[in-house]
Amino acid sequence: MRGKIGWWVRQAGLILLGGFFLYFGIVVLVGAYALDNPITFIMTFFASNFIILISAALIAGFVIRLVTVIRRAETGTDAEKTESSPADDETRHH
Repeated sequence: MRGKIGWWVRQAGLILLGGFFLYFGIVVLVGAYALDNPITFIMTFFASNFIILISAALIAGFVIRLVTVIRRAETGTDAEKTESSPADDETRHH
């Protein structure tokens, strides 16, 4: 697993922020049904669905990133080791 606690805190914060916007989008969607003007309803309806879609996609991305890091840690695969090879290290020094 990644050793830095700050990375985990940041990921948790991003998931919580995405959760807040998901909740906000749902509240706006429910509030859209209380509107009397059809144009205002349609604009609010689509705006709330857009907020929900983006926040849900971000939450899914953050969760997938966490699951990937946890699975790599369980199998012993380290991303830093696989990204660079000894040949890459020799070309960097010259």
